[in-house]
Amino acid sequence: MFSADRRIFLHQTAKAGVAWGVSSLFGSAFRSAQTSPPNTDDIVRVYLDSRRVVAPLDRNLFGSFLEHLGRAIYEGVYDPGSKLSEANGFRKDVISEIRQMGVPIVRYPGGNFVSGYNWLDGVGPKESRPRVLDKAWNAINTNQFGTNEFMAWCKAVGTEPLMGLNLGTGTPEEAAALVEYCNLDQGTKWSDLRRKHGVAEPYKVKRWCLGNEMDGPWQIGHMTATEYGMKAQDAARQMRYVDPALQLIACGSSGPFMPTYLEWDREVLEQCYDYVDGLSLHRYFTNAPADTGGDSSKFLAMNLSMEQQIAETLAVCDLVRGHKRSPKQLWLSFDEWNVWYRARNGDHANGHHQEAPHLLEEVYNLEDALLVGGLLNSLLRNANRVKLACLAQLINVIAPISTNATGLLQQTIYYPYNWALQYARGSVLMALVESPTYEVVRMGQVPYVDVAATTNPQDGKVGIFVLNRDLSKPHVVEINWQDKAPGQVLVSAVLTGTDLKAFNTFESPRKVVPQDFGKPSTVAGRTRFEVPARSYTVIQWSA
Repeated sequence: MFSADRRIFLHQTAKAGVAWGVSSLFGSAFRSAQTSPPNTDDIVRVYLDSRRVVAPLDRNLFGSFLEHLGRAIYEGVYDPGSKLSEANGFRKDVISEIRQMGVPIVRYPGGNFVSGYNWLDGVGPKESRPRVLDKAWNAINTNQFGTNEFMAWCKAVGTEPLMGLNLGTGTPEEAAALVEYCNLDQGTKWSDLRRKHGVAEPYKVKRWCLGNEMDGPWQIGHMTATEYGMKAQDAARQMRYVDPALQLIACGSSGPFMPTYLEWDREVLEQCYDYVDGLSLHRYFTNAPADTGGDSSKFLAMNLSMEQQIAETLAVCDLVRGHKRSPKQLWLSFDEWNVWYRARNGDHANGHHQEAPHLLEEVYNLEDALLVGGLLNSLLRNANRVKLACLAQLINVIAPISTNATGLLQQTIYYPYNWALQYARGSVLMALVESPTYEVVRMGQVPYVDVAATTNPQDGKVGIFVLNRDLSKPHVVEINWQDKAPGQVLVSAVLTGTDLKAFNTFESPRKVVPQDFGKPSTVAGRTRFEVPARSYTVIQWSA
């Protein structure tokens, strides 16, 4: 999660011509998996074969993120003064919603926040916990919600923790101490402290992030790539002495706008490749005039630049692997991604020494939701190497869910995210798509229709996710089932509308909601249906 200081780098990037778009070289590579030669009859043809899969789908690809920022924690998941909260102070409506969604993993406690956070401030008797100025967001942290509260909340909602570590002001020794506090049973300093705090059973937290955006000058404790790589190596070694079963994620570049992009990743991995399992990526997408010219047709193609970022980062990982002649292949953790550009600067990012200030409460519209659908499609297509990803964030702060004193609101981006959670199961299918295209500056020819699909070998269900980027025309889609046709349609819904800028509010919560899509029939191994202009569609079939 970055601060207003990132604007400097965005302007530098634009000036250098290193835009958010897809280069012709990488763009053609991505589109080869998504399109074959142009379709002359304007029908979008999709070829699916259950025997041809990209990879088994790791459910952690649909994770999310909670940071001590704004109202994400306080008034979001934790609000002991609310009539909607249970005995532990957790919002019952939020618990119910997240449990129903089935969010598999949640990153915590940051974000920029973590680089100045002392985890010891957030454990022990609540009356003894200090009120601390969080310098990342200039807000007051009461520390009433800390490690043990987060673990209890994870259990309540049925999710796994992805713990972030302070490698800014924190030390490798402090990181190892937190692992000991969380994961050892008893008989050591930190495990016995957890027991003293009333938690007898260890949490056995498996996955840990070694810092956050340490390449960014906005980050507390910012350092060079070599310095960070050595610190991450030391932290990883000390943590594995405590618990050898950990999966550790090194801090990769904050994004393509950074002047050190990819070179940071290479230098970091030269120091710590042998000690980590994954590398993090972050990316926020905008339809601001400085980035896309406010062009919605370009904005809806930006998921292809996510795929370029993934490919470039993997190339660096594999380069270092080659240098080291390592048998180990790293995976990627795309642990911050979303649309975010309106509530970003000025007072939107300044807590003014307040508790739970209203910060970064982005209001999402229809076109944001359509791009989020496309981004989910891109993550699915890269499931062979991207094993974990976090929609940033979950509640109130650039989030699919907002709360107030009386209830919660599902923002537009909630719907494609929830569809992925519900209907993307099993393995990702290798979809060959023939689609008409359109020209996008610095991206080349972009398919109008973007498709991802999954199949579940356990129950035979097939899910398909279709983004129509065309702002004015519907498109007929024909699914050609290469080995066997599916059974009956179990789910079919579409998110669309005439106004790309429409959004939901507590007063009008259903301006942008899914509509019934009907049940397309399958004849002679082919299923044909028409997706509306400006739409994201999900269909699930039985075996």
